[in-house]
Amino acid sequence: MRILITNDDGIDAPGIWRVAEALQDLGEIAVVAPDRDQSGIGTARTLLQVLRADNVASRLDGAVAYAIQGTPADCVILAIEELFEEPFDLMVSGINAGANLGLDVLASGTLGAAFHGYFRSIPSIAVSTASVRDPSYEVAAQFTRDLVDAISRDPSPQPLVYNVNTPNVTADKIEGVEMTNLGPRAFLENVEKGTVGPRTHYWIRHNKPLGEDPAEGTDILAVRNNRISITLIDPAFLSGGDRQSWPEISETLLKNLGTRW
Repeated sequence: MRILITNDDGIDAPGIWRVAEALQDLGEIAVVAPDRDQSGIGTARTLLQVLRADNVASRLDGAVAYAIQGTPADCVILAIEELFEEPFDLMVSGINAGANLGLDVLASGTLGAAFHGYFRSIPSIAVSTASVRDPSYEVAAQFTRDLVDAISRDPSPQPLVYNVNTPNVTADKIEGVEMTNLGPRAFLENVEKGTVGPRTHYWIRHNKPLGEDPAEGTDILAVRNNRISITLIDPAFLSGGDRQSWPEISETLLKNLGTRW
């Protein structure tokens, strides 16, 4: 199995190398990530200027690594269309420092990369741990490994996006795995105004809490209750995609994951 790994936190972020290490015995690994933090950039592509790709030293023996002067979406497009001749069987985006829950996924660079894997008919996993400050990657890395193994045992996995969020706790505190729906947006944007001399500037901060109570079955509530959340996302819903087979996919996935979690 050939696995493409990317993120939106940048090539030097610890989460991407932790998940690469966890997956190394499952297949051939390629790491292609932005050369800097690209959080919150969604599915954006670089269309009005050139892109540069630098072959960089890999922190994982046997894995090829590239740093891209562009967005997470650029990384996926370049990797699949140009940098590698052989196709990929699976794509992993993460591990992101901070949760990607509810409708906030539409602005996430982590999910943006996964969507571009889906657009190229590759099953794609976006994985995040629910803390920006002092994130722990161990549970997310081990669960992603188990999830990749479960997906690989499906003889013909559908090209879906699997949005995974793990609580930022140790494995013994995990209360199980839940197949969830997207919750509401947790935050809106706040604008902070400042001045330097005669000039005014603005910072857009993603930090205005909405305060909505998430419903049962949503990803937000699952993570709050120390459960690992898996949300199946099919971007084809925009054109009327059929989700009738999702209950069967969910049942098979949980069966293949077994009782470890």
